Amino acid sequence: MELLEGIQSRASALKLSAPGPTREHLEQILRAAMRAPDHGRLKPWRFVVLEGEARSTLADAMAELLQRKAPQATQAQLDAERAKPMRAPTIVVAAARIAKGKIPEIEQVASVAAGVQNMFLAAHALGYGVMWKTGAAAYDAEVKKALGLLPEDHIVAMLYLGTIVTPGKVVSHPLEDAIISP
Repeated sequence: MELLEGIQSRASALKLSAPGPTREHLEQILRAAMRAPDHGRLKPWRFVVLEGEARSTLADAMAELLQRKAPQATQAQLDAERAKPMRAPTIVVAAARIAKGKIPEIEQVASVAAGVQNMFLAAHALGYGVMWKTGAAAYDAEVKKALGLLPEDHIVAMLYLGTIVTPGKVVSHPLEDAIISP
């Protein structure tokens, strides 16, 4: 797949199934993330890879978050929340670990976001479907702790990866809507 073709044909998958990326492909996807621009060479990216039963770590943390935020949640609602990470065979949680110093925090988070886009494109080029998720779990200290992250880490994405069952629609946006002239 040519680079521009890959970028222009990229779309979030609507439904995924097994298999997820092979070990070799997952390594290529993660290495692609680490090629993102990185002001100051701080290497702010941290990745938590969840496959198989390891996804239950995130599932349980998400259900516990719902229970804390909404004590009236029904068992059906808790079960639905717990089922969300099971929608893909592989999840890569991408987080920014901020280094204090002269490089602004936003630039470090932007580096991880650029890395996430690289992962998305690499997975697409390798034939996998991807969904970029966040939600309340991405901002919760207890969820971060369950994943082995620090409370001050910024979860930028929870990338769901797998085989495409239902593809997303490629949406084109008018270029003139994005250009501002002074």
